[in-house]
Amino acid sequence: MFKVKSKHKVTFNEMKRLGDIINGTEAKAEEVLYTNPEKLKGREGYNPDFLEDWTIDLPKATGIKANDMLKLKDIDDVELKYTHFSIIMSRSRKMSMITGVNIDGNQSQKIGRSDKWYLDSRIETDQQLGNELYQNNRFDRGHMVRREDPVWGDDAATANLDTFHYTNACPQIDVFNQHTWLGLENYILQNARVYQMKVSVFTGPFFTNNDITYKDARIPGAYWKVIAFLKEDGTPSATAYKISQEKELSDMEFIYGPYKTYQVSIREVMMDTNLDFEALEQYDGFSHHEITSSISNFKREIRNFNDIML
Repeated sequence: MFKVKSKHKVTFNEMKRLGDIINGTEAKAEEVLYTNPEKLKGREGYNPDFLEDWTIDLPKATGIKANDMLKLKDIDDVELKYTHFSIIMSRSRKMSMITGVNIDGNQSQKIGRSDKWYLDSRIETDQQLGNELYQNNRFDRGHMVRREDPVWGDDAATANLDTFHYTNACPQIDVFNQHTWLGLENYILQNARVYQMKVSVFTGPFFTNNDITYKDARIPGAYWKVIAFLKEDGTPSATAYKISQEKELSDMEFIYGPYKTYQVSIREVMMDTNLDFEALEQYDGFSHHEITSSISNFKREIRNFNDIML
């Protein structure tokens, strides 16, 4: 039996990717790539009228968070528009505060990855976190808009490339990103494809004062998703989910540690993010339950996707 006497705790700065150790090399600095604003000109972004007879505007930050929405260069607007999705950046965190994407399961396509990441020149370089955050550690560039979600229709290839902007990335522990987060995203996309559904998905981080600092960035401890779709009978439905990587960040048990995913109320997401989801709140049974029962932070653990309540 091995006896370990050292009480040394590993820090993020001491961490290395397993692949780098096996290959005997450490990740080299990548060439910094930029997308010219002219190349992105004409992108229509997230479509609020995507779902039939149900207009859902891209939620904006309210209250104390309103001033944290980053404005684009020379334009009095906060919405970065891409192909079938849009992003609003956090000025203080230099990462997305909200993304909105339209998914058309009937036109969904499968296209290979690019893995070349770009800075978006429509905002200042120092207002977005580039590859320096992700070098020589266990952080993945976690897509907020899943790569495959906007990949549909005639401009599927363009949408695929558009997702590889650092504005669409947030730091996620690798195993968290590749298993827990991916599981929920796969479930959404696969159902959209199987049932040829149209779905609008909003995603972002929970920003808190307790988020740890690493390489001059504040690392979110949890992420949220809000999903809007029409049921088979045409009635609107909206649900919300919270996935945490706080345990992995705090005690480094991210290899074998448990992952917990919760279905939560849209009301909770709205209160914790200051994003205006009021238009969706009435279509969420969890929010209605909280209001009528005076229960706060009502949640349901998702052990498998049969636990999800629509």
